[in-house]
Amino acid sequence: MILKLNHLNQKATASTQALIEAVYAMVAEGQLEKGQFARLQFELDWIQYKQNFRDVVTATQGFTNRCDVPPPIMDIHIDTRQVKPENLQADLCRALRVAGSEMAAADRIPLEDYKSMRRSIVWEFNKFYWRHLNAWEQAAGQGYDQALPGGGSDGHNPKAIADDVEEFLDLLQQMKQQDKLPPEINLLEIGVGSGSRCAQWLDQFEAADRDRGTGFYPQTRFYMGDYSDDTLNKARPAVARHISQCEFIAMDAANPIKALPQLRHKVMQVHLTNVYDNLPDEEVVRRDGKLYFVQVRAFVPLAAAQRLSEEYDVPIAQFHDRVLRMIDEGFDQFGGPRRGVPFWMELWSAMRLEERLVRLEDLPEFPFPDGLDADRMEDILQEAPTDFRFHLSSVALESFVRTLPLLHPQGYLQVFDIFVTDMAQYRTGFFGPGKLDGSLLNWVNGALLREVAHREGYDVHFRPFKYRKDTKTSILYTTRRD
Repeated sequence: MILKLNHLNQKATASTQALIEAVYAMVAEGQLEKGQFARLQFELDWIQYKQNFRDVVTATQGFTNRCDVPPPIMDIHIDTRQVKPENLQADLCRALRVAGSEMAAADRIPLEDYKSMRRSIVWEFNKFYWRHLNAWEQAAGQGYDQALPGGGSDGHNPKAIADDVEEFLDLLQQMKQQDKLPPEINLLEIGVGSGSRCAQWLDQFEAADRDRGTGFYPQTRFYMGDYSDDTLNKARPAVARHISQCEFIAMDAANPIKALPQLRHKVMQVHLTNVYDNLPDEEVVRRDGKLYFVQVRAFVPLAAAQRLSEEYDVPIAQFHDRVLRMIDEGFDQFGGPRRGVPFWMELWSAMRLEERLVRLEDLPEFPFPDGLDADRMEDILQEAPTDFRFHLSSVALESFVRTLPLLHPQGYLQVFDIFVTDMAQYRTGFFGPGKLDGSLLNWVNGALLREVAHREGYDVHFRPFKYRKDTKTSILYTTRRD
């Protein structure tokens, strides 16, 4: 048996001792076979997100379709923030009972079959949240920005914007002196939200350009990109003063070059704030030299489903179908948002994920995102820990690779987000997925982005976000290598 403490929070000390006692008791009472005991790995996590997809104990069973292969590994994840020592043995027994079962346990209602995390229904809920953001905000009594850690988006920090404007103007002046400045200065923000950051940036840029007497503002074209036309329309009033400098582009964040092929090698700055951490992702486990992909199945605990069924007149036998219908059609089956939104909010809070581990060679489809394959992954992992779980940041990586062709040779990509910058960090913390209101939140594998960028001919470096105390945000910069 292997026991891993994945954090240094002192509150875990009692949980560690309680776990050892519970495991010994389970073996003594015949609840855990000695052969099963030998292949278990217990991982104690401190999950900083109060809303997340984990039960107190989650058993992640290795899975294979091959009859000639013995049962593979099993990981037991324990959330030391939630755990109650007196209940730990019962929680462990319950998790072991349902791990890897092809049938849903009696105490839960599955919303899908096991599948790649990237294709899980939880990401359909994520899309649903952004489509119905106004309804959620009205019911919650606060805007999305207010729900963020610190009560606002770091991308809207006035000092951060002012410093960025000054650095950008320095770059433009240098290019002008070298006779390399293009006639049109193109900028792109992906995921504009309310348009507030774009408006602040343009205000600052116009003022600083006027003070310097450089005359760059009339040459500027600011492309505002978002997947939703409704979002873009909401952002228009924020930039009303600069409307002649703005273009509004409906785009999929996963493939920016598709929406703007005419700007290939022409964009001086691309900016994103908290976009990558909200894109579909995969998790991978590396164990004994082998790679296992984490497959998930979303479910609702039966007790929560029964409560919602009674309160919102959703027959328990139809619960699964009614949830899918809500995602597809909205709140009509509830008579509108007044009852539909509370059901959605309570459902999201109750939802959990069960997991299984599938060896890479057993997967029926190639699971790597564009820009990465198994051989390149092995090269990147040469200096990484031999036994750890990490994010593949699948769609963030695809977005990253498909954004680089937009950059002017002197341009740069700037991303405000929460990054893991060294693979070894995954051994000392839990980095998602967590729940933030109705959306998902994953830290981004910045170490992987850096390695992929290097192979594409770009350099990546990270700056701490110095504008807010104790923030987890950092700033990724990508520039073409000389």
